Amino acid sequence: MDAKAIVLKNVTKIYRLGKTDFKALDSVSLEIDKGEFISIIGPSGSGKSTLLHIMGCLDRPTSGEVYVLGNCVKKLRDNELAKLRNRKIGFIFQLYYLLPNLTALENVEVPMIFAGIPKNRRIKRAKDLLKMVGLYDVYNHKPTELSGGQRQRVAIARALANDPEIILADEATGALDVESAETVMSIFKKLNKKGKTVVVVTHDPKIASYADRIAVIKGGKIVADNVNIDEAVEILKR
Repeated sequence: MDAKAIVLKNVTKIYRLGKTDFKALDSVSLEIDKGEFISIIGPSGSGKSTLLHIMGCLDRPTSGEVYVLGNCVKKLRDNELAKLRNRKIGFIFQLYYLLPNLTALENVEVPMIFAGIPKNRRIKRAKDLLKMVGLYDVYNHKPTELSGGQRQRVAIARALANDPEIILADEATGALDVESAETVMSIFKKLNKKGKTVVVVTHDPKIASYADRIAVIKGGKIVADNVNIDEAVEILKR
């Protein structure tokens, strides 16, 4: 399992909604190699965000096994899970989740503060990351002074702060215009070429097509894997 970034074995997730149970994931099994770029495409409510949260140790499955970089998640204590998330996984969400009172530079610094990295090293790395995503000239701006595309690039820089092995993106381009979305996806491509494992969940075939591997999720199940984008679209129409 050393060559695997993420392994899911018969993962089911059930949420209790009032007096009824909702099965968000239904016996999902999936293996993602280190260094892969995979997109998981599915409609709204298909379970793709739940799947990503479980991959990223933000949520635990109701049943089944999850391995992240060889670690059996259910055997980890909460503090060990937090350390795994902070050091090994970078998250990018549709809504950015930047801290409004902090500058772009300070937002990128936040994960490094939790990791105990000294201030001078934090600042240098944050500036280097903002330069990498093309935002060095606005590092002193707050989120309200940035466009949606710029905010998402700050979020990507922040996700990379602790040099994680795995990048998880949940509808990361959903709130962006076409040009900004293409910029974000090109950054993911570059990160993958540098050896990062990139997992993107999306409802958008154009975004999914950037990945080297495409899987389809419907009704909480992976219904297809290793398909091309035309096949994926046909499966979603059924």
